[in-house]
Amino acid sequence: MDDEGNSIGLSNAKEECLRIENIINDTIDPVPDFRLNTEDKNGKTIIVLFIKKGKDTPYSYKGKAYKRADTSTVEVDRTELRRLALEGSNIDFEQARASSQNLNFTILGNKLKEKAGIKTIHLDILKTLNLYSIEGFYTIAGELLADENNIKFSGIDIVRFGKDINQILYRETVEHQSLLSQYDRAVEIYEQYYQYEEIEGYKRMRKELIPKEAFREGLANAIIHRVWDTNSYVRVSMYNEKIEISSPGGLPKGISKEEYLYGNISILRNPIIAGVFYRLDLIEQFGTGIARINMEYKDSLSKPNFHIGENSIKIVLPVINPDGLGLSDDEIEICNRLKNETELSRKELDETSGFDKSKTVRTLNSLIEKNIIEKLGQGPATTYRLK
Repeated sequence: MDDEGNSIGLSNAKEECLRIENIINDTIDPVPDFRLNTEDKNGKTIIVLFIKKGKDTPYSYKGKAYKRADTSTVEVDRTELRRLALEGSNIDFEQARASSQNLNFTILGNKLKEKAGIKTIHLDILKTLNLYSIEGFYTIAGELLADENNIKFSGIDIVRFGKDINQILYRETVEHQSLLSQYDRAVEIYEQYYQYEEIEGYKRMRKELIPKEAFREGLANAIIHRVWDTNSYVRVSMYNEKIEISSPGGLPKGISKEEYLYGNISILRNPIIAGVFYRLDLIEQFGTGIARINMEYKDSLSKPNFHIGENSIKIVLPVINPDGLGLSDDEIEICNRLKNETELSRKELDETSGFDKSKTVRTLNSLIEKNIIEKLGQGPATTYRLK
């Protein structure tokens, strides 16, 4: 190829094929599944390399593994190298040998007794749950669900903010204990700030600013889908108007953002931990978490939001009370106009609300930013509807 990317061909293609084949065989370990062909293109002979995706990861070149990063080639770091090694052995991280083999399971035992009627927890139960392997050792999943776990595993960092992020009213980091204890403690703190009692007539009614089931689903998803081989916390950020739950690790391989949000498809990064949470009724069933969170907001003006990044996933749960959202009178007016209509144009909203164009546009943009309404179409055909 020349500098412009045009094929100029080779005069000694067969000899070059042999040379390339020898280089690959001598420098790449294990040897990948590849073949080299010569082809005639516009009267010029070129070499075409066919290579299949390998299952025996990691593949190393002269003892080192590399990956592409944008337009450059960089050496794979230790964390990713470890992941590739596990993948090549067809092992999930949670299936690997735990660093500690002196583990106790009192908390898990009590939960199983309550939910499944299991009187005592013993080695056969732990083997059934894949917390103890058939090879005779506790797995990392076992260590994470044991009463105490190794210092290398990060837990849940919970922060309650005041009027802004500069005002921290409360902070607690829950770690080095069973994932079940971490989950329970986060739910307790949620109840402290987002549940309250209200007297209606002669009855004392429990109310929620944010649906508890939505919080439980979001928290459980963050725990069972996070990556565990990186030193980063599940972060629960609590504000007056919302809760944000951030989980380390992007989407697992093999699932797209659209499938994650709308497809009820679940590719489990930690199937052993997920299986235990399922048996304890902490999750309903695999692949329905996002749908269940959305269902909790079906009658609410405010809607949950989901941010999918390369290295993290964040779930935003807004309060369901419009007063808690901090909606202005103008915003509430527009929402009320959209309640009984499938969708309305800006001009129709001008006419029904009595607002001028600039006021309607300003109010609509604010509601879009708060994830309460969505904009459909472009130009003169643009309409708006409640999400």
